[in-house]
Amino acid sequence: AIGNLKMYLGPAEFDHYAKEVMEAVNVASDGRWIAGSEEKVRDLCGEMRRRVFERAVQKRVQAAEAAFPPSASCDDGKAVRE
Repeated sequence: AIGNLKMYLGPAEFDHYAKEVMEAVNVASDGRWIAGSEEKVRDLCGEMRRRVFERAVQKRVQAAEAAFPPSASCDDGKAVRE
């Protein structure tokens, strides 16, 4: 769920991202706020998108794995043959 974004990243990581975006805009020279920060912000957004996607997929994998109990082991000492 979208409400879990901070949970996927952790509040500190999300806050760090927001701070870096604001810093990129703030260091851009007057009259060039967009041109002076757009590339840096695009790169930051790309990295954030990658992190969020990785963590979202990992959460989905973990949920799928949890839905399937481990296979029962065979205790007769014989290897399973196909």
